[in-house]
Amino acid sequence: MPSLARPALDPELNALLADMPLIPEITPQILTQLRRMAPTPIETLLDGRAVDRREVAVPGSDGARIPMTVLSPPDAGPGAPCVYWMHGGGMIMGDLFSQIDIPLEWLDLLSAVVVTVDYRLAPEAGGITPVEDCYQGLSWVADHADELGIDPDRVVVAGASAGGGLAAGVALMARDRGTPAIAAQMLICPMLDHRNATTSSRQYSGEPGVWTRETNAFAWNAVLGDLTDDQVPGYISPARAEDLSGLPATYIDAGSAEVFRDEDVDYATRIWAAGGQAELHVWAGGFHGFDALFPDARLSTAARRTRTEWLARTVNPETSL
Repeated sequence: MPSLARPALDPELNALLADMPLIPEITPQILTQLRRMAPTPIETLLDGRAVDRREVAVPGSDGARIPMTVLSPPDAGPGAPCVYWMHGGGMIMGDLFSQIDIPLEWLDLLSAVVVTVDYRLAPEAGGITPVEDCYQGLSWVADHADELGIDPDRVVVAGASAGGGLAAGVALMARDRGTPAIAAQMLICPMLDHRNATTSSRQYSGEPGVWTRETNAFAWNAVLGDLTDDQVPGYISPARAEDLSGLPATYIDAGSAEVFRDEDVDYATRIWAAGGQAELHVWAGGFHGFDALFPDARLSTAARRTRTEWLARTVNPETSL
């Protein structure tokens, strides 16, 4: 079968990607190697920033302890906006500091308190566990808003890739359970649909890439295990949710050259169809996670700036950027 035509990569990003080792798919052996790779120490990212740091562990729904880190600007409270961050990594890798440089920009520019959650990973903890962990952490934040100096009416759930999917799942769960209040959801190239069957998914198959259709299938299989398609809850695969009404203000972005493009566009379209408010950006020539991997590229700076401006308008309208 001939390969499908693909949107061209942004020239600057294409040149940067040429120096990056890519694989066609993740295997159990490669996953073990990736998990052993040392991430950038949080101390390096916080160096030169005036940030108060607090470590907590909150109880999960099954009694497990869920580690979280609270990062606050010294001048944050009382009544600061809060970004509740869920990291990427396909729900199979990463930790609570993965891609943390993204919300740290909002700490700097919007004086937001950033809370990041170390949800449990698949396949060791699959099914609904990752999103339930994230929900329990968010509930703890809402219950301790005064102590954290947070305005409970300005809490944003946010995440990249799998973290974006988890943020969407948490927003659905909070809506259905009636608490806690969420002011907005920031879904950055979110992983929303376990069916992996869109045109964009098929376009990015069969060749090495940052996140391919084959890697996506591996990650979803790790998360879902033996669940059949009709058993997959919309909280973990939000594209399955039948009702997208009543959700908070939503920001969704993706690259034109990535697996998740079409499921992300469809999710925004369905929010609009349900009468909701969503802002959608598809960055021409962007591959999956381009702005996290190469934050100084011109397209990356445009994507990150646009997100920050939307966030400021949504939860901090008096702030001028």
